[in-house]
Amino acid sequence: MMHEVIFAGFGGQGVMLMGQLLAYSSMIEDKNVSWLPSYGPEMRGGTANCMVKVSDSQVASPLITAPTALVAMNLPSLNKFADSVKEGGVIIYNSSLINEDYTREDVNVIPIPVNDLAGELGNVRVANIIALGCLLGTENICKKESVIDSLKNVLPERHHHLLPLNEKALDKGYSLAE
Repeated sequence: MMHEVIFAGFGGQGVMLMGQLLAYSSMIEDKNVSWLPSYGPEMRGGTANCMVKVSDSQVASPLITAPTALVAMNLPSLNKFADSVKEGGVIIYNSSLINEDYTREDVNVIPIPVNDLAGELGNVRVANIIALGCLLGTENICKKESVIDSLKNVLPERHHHLLPLNEKALDKGYSLAE
């Protein structure tokens, strides 16, 4: 099975971190992975996206033209990538920032107010982790426990005090998919 995921949003929304966590977590599980970041003109506030492929077989190219999943953290990202998602795929979008309803009959569309939910957990910066949790709960890409293990390696040590909060955020997103 090949999972092709695009994470997209503004710089500073944790888009690259979502991609890194999925990539590292999948490698822990001995899967083949590619991670391709793409930044807009500025890092913070500009557009950012990354493409992650996870497969049981070799990954030939990191480029994704028809993703099986999209996680869109803002409206420009949803507009840019939503139509390219494969039939039968999933689109998860941040309904805290995207006020328009997006529908497509041939994919699973999941609007989640990730910013609002992250605020309820006490820190809006874990919105990305809630979105990632929902993706993992929807698509069987890797285990939640692998992501929790990966957080220790991906997050800088100065942020390790936030590991329990990130775990709560991951659980919250995962439960939304059920």
